[in-house]
Amino acid sequence: MPKQKKAKLVLGLTGGIGSGKSTVARMLKTKDSLLIDADRLAHDSFKIGSPVYKKVVAYFGERILKTNKCIDRSKLGRIAFVNKAALVKLNNIVHKALIADIRRLIKDSDKKIIILDAALIIETGLGRMVDKLLVVKADREQQILRSQKRLGLDRDEVLQRMKYQISQATKLRLADFIIDNRGLISETRKQVSEIRRMVWKS
Repeated sequence: MPKQKKAKLVLGLTGGIGSGKSTVARMLKTKDSLLIDADRLAHDSFKIGSPVYKKVVAYFGERILKTNKCIDRSKLGRIAFVNKAALVKLNNIVHKALIADIRRLIKDSDKKIIILDAALIIETGLGRMVDKLLVVKADREQQILRSQKRLGLDRDEVLQRMKYQISQATKLRLADFIIDNRGLISETRKQVSEIRRMVWKS
């Protein structure tokens, strides 16, 4: 009789821009789990010559390209986040490819726990793929300052991007687990350890 595959549990990890979601993802990751970084997958989908690259350049034009023909994601973001129609178009292009890649990685993985690190789990419908939702919580001012530092955005650019994300309050209502990332890193790590203990044993 063929060996039955172990059931997988997909833990969706999300939070608003600058919440510290990526830091929590690194804390959660163990040798027994697979971490899927949606932002990294999206970044990789912009490779020169890829289907996403061709569609994005066809829509936005060569003004978004660097001298080496790579897409300037900062410039693309500045254009898209001030034009709702452009942002919808960009998201339609990227998210379709991204969802297909995530489905494939989950299907092909032999790990029992899959951690899906994605800012827009709820907004894009990725929530249908996850069994449990973990939301990282931070104060609004913390989010702004962290985003300015990590992404090199000015305050207005951060606020503009926040407008297109579901509110933290809504995400928290949908969460199975919450990480309060407003305090010391050691306090965040304790919360992560407790959630890992509960989820890894489920």
